[in-house]
Amino acid sequence: MHHKAFKYRHKILEEESVGRCESAVKLQGKTAIVTGGNSGIGKATALDLAKRGARVILACRSKRRAEAAVYDIRRESGNSEVVYMQLDLASLKSVRSFAETFLKTEPRLDLLINNAGMMGCGRTEEGLDVAFGVNHLGHFLLTRLLLERLKKAELSRVVNVAALLYRLGAVDFPRLTARRDSAPLQSSWARLQSYCNSKLCNVLFTRELANQLEGTSVTCYSLHPGVVSTELCRDVPLWQRLLLFPVSLLFFLDVEAGSQTTLHCALQEGLEHYSGRYFSNCAVEEMSAKARDDAVARKLWEVSEMLSGLS
Repeated sequence: MHHKAFKYRHKILEEESVGRCESAVKLQGKTAIVTGGNSGIGKATALDLAKRGARVILACRSKRRAEAAVYDIRRESGNSEVVYMQLDLASLKSVRSFAETFLKTEPRLDLLINNAGMMGCGRTEEGLDVAFGVNHLGHFLLTRLLLERLKKAELSRVVNVAALLYRLGAVDFPRLTARRDSAPLQSSWARLQSYCNSKLCNVLFTRELANQLEGTSVTCYSLHPGVVSTELCRDVPLWQRLLLFPVSLLFFLDVEAGSQTTLHCALQEGLEHYSGRYFSNCAVEEMSAKARDDAVARKLWEVSEMLSGLS
């Protein structure tokens, strides 16, 4: 990177006062699942948890990429308790299969990090918009299927990686639930809007999940990780990614910095009374009015139960 550009990027990041996870907690004997843990923020999160001694399950779609990440994380952390389990969030059948295998083979669960996210066009196996299906519905079903195991831990947490772009999102139930007979999104703007909508769903899901978990040992948090240079846009056309590349060098955080708020929500002691809240820069942040709408959050829960076959 050009020296002036590097200095400018450094100045921007300083002004953004990127928070850091200050927790020194160790995780020996504890188990964490990180969806999308084979790259980007997910891999950086998994590496940190492994360094703290946790058993870390990388829940990923690509066997090849996940096994490479397992190798890297084991080598760098010195922790051999890092394993891959196949999970395709665009298939509710795959989510159920993952949960069934996990519950049969793993005796405990302390941390569920719903990190995987994507922006793209197309449909899930069930015919739903892929951003909604992967970013929200797959994680919703995964969380529901693993809740009883989470409740058995002394203190456990669900961390949902959302994004500041939730503020541009809307919950249009007819559109969210439109099936295969409607055309997949083609324009870049439509894909971005779909992504923003799914991130609002993440925040609303976390809010209603906290209500459902009241009185249990499980707490939950959503967060904005920062503007991070990841593979989120891998399904975006190449020419658009090339246009974004110079901007990313200037403005985007690296993945280690981008994982800090996820780690804060997963590890920081004393956050229990913030269950259901939204974090940014390792601190609680006020949510927009539409993200605090309990009636919409409750309806989203009910619609998600219906779509995922839980009701």
